[in-house]
Amino acid sequence: MVRKQRLNISVLLAAGMVFAASMAAHAHEIPDDVTVRMFIKPEGERLHVLIRTPLEAMRDLNWLTVGPGYLDLKSAESLIEDAASLWISGSMDFWEEGVRLGAPRIAATRFSLPTDQSFSSYSDALAGLRGPPLSETTQLFWQQALLDLHLEYPVESDRSRFSIRPAFARLGLRVTTVLFYIAPEGSDRAFEFSGDPGVVRLDPRWSQAALHFVELGFFHILDGFDHLLFLLCLVIPLRRFRALVLVITSFTVAHSITLLGAAFGFVPRGLWFPPLIEMLIAISIVYMAIENIIGRSLEHRWAIAFGFGLVHGFGFSFALQETLQFAGGHLLTSLFSFNVGVELGQLLVIAVLIPAVGLLFRFVVEARMGTIILSVLVGHTAWHWMLDRGALLSRYSWPELTLSTLASGTRWLMAGVILAGLVWLASLWLGRDRPAGDEFPVNE
Repeated sequence: MVRKQRLNISVLLAAGMVFAASMAAHAHEIPDDVTVRMFIKPEGERLHVLIRTPLEAMRDLNWLTVGPGYLDLKSAESLIEDAASLWISGSMDFWEEGVRLGAPRIAATRFSLPTDQSFSSYSDALAGLRGPPLSETTQLFWQQALLDLHLEYPVESDRSRFSIRPAFARLGLRVTTVLFYIAPEGSDRAFEFSGDPGVVRLDPRWSQAALHFVELGFFHILDGFDHLLFLLCLVIPLRRFRALVLVITSFTVAHSITLLGAAFGFVPRGLWFPPLIEMLIAISIVYMAIENIIGRSLEHRWAIAFGFGLVHGFGFSFALQETLQFAGGHLLTSLFSFNVGVELGQLLVIAVLIPAVGLLFRFVVEARMGTIILSVLVGHTAWHWMLDRGALLSRYSWPELTLSTLASGTRWLMAGVILAGLVWLASLWLGRDRPAGDEFPVNE
């Protein structure tokens, strides 16, 4: 009898453990992809925030279900305030003219079906939140339910400049926030970012946009290993700042041209274009490394740097495409500032490379042999990049030959011819004005 009771107790404990484990998995499972949609509109002395979040992203809350997993809408109403403070308002901060705003008031809430399209515009979303709630008899699986909130923040004026720091990355493994800011005069601005982007200025001043993009350009060049290897190839045979001035200036002017062109949409739209540019960047490094190895005259290296600079400019533009949304109404200022940041990063890299390579060739290895060794190492790395990127490019379909593509190709060909002509004229002018004996060093 005692043995039978112990067996029953063991069975109950095991069943309880299984049930607890299943409940824990139900409560703590992190969704893979989460999309948060937001509308922000200052109006009078209120900042209105409409936000839609999948219910399954708000974990650690006991969302009661009925039947095969339908959300118990009646009991779920009591958890909305906790969900809003823990996962929504507690995950974002607002500032008005640099002053942090206090806690918001929950003006309206609503559970929505996954097919609900009210968050396609601010007016529709607001009307949906003010409309009748779902019927308590609605059969809605809790993993498919959406929670809509209308939050109100007290502000001094709707003409102030506002900032937000959304920290929704903990809602899922991959979180995308789609945000629309509606200015008091009616104009709107769209943002889309992944994870936690930090502080986002919804209507930045030109100085704020400039500072942000200078910083962005500066750290982009430091994070771009392929661009750093290209700069190393330029530095290895020259090793003097005066000799590098013309080469770096040519590279800068070239990538500025294509960076601006790409920012204004003068680039092919095909999916094949970015991998093509990435492969060409690798080819540029391989070519420069080979030139260093064979000891070719560096007299026209500035022209080669100009040609490859056009390619690298497209590479810079890919990093800029997703961040121009933070420029506000200061597109040109932001583009110029990004370029300034890139140049500051280049100057820092060159300032470090010149003495480092000079010391290496002075105390470790003879200059000519050191040039060959470093260039072989760089070229070997870039060669593998070229093969890998070429394999990736081969997976994409090239555009069909139509009148539109022919016209586009003709425009790019004409632009290339004009640029080549300008480079040729510049080379004639530089060759005429350079004093006798003022030659570039050739791998001293």
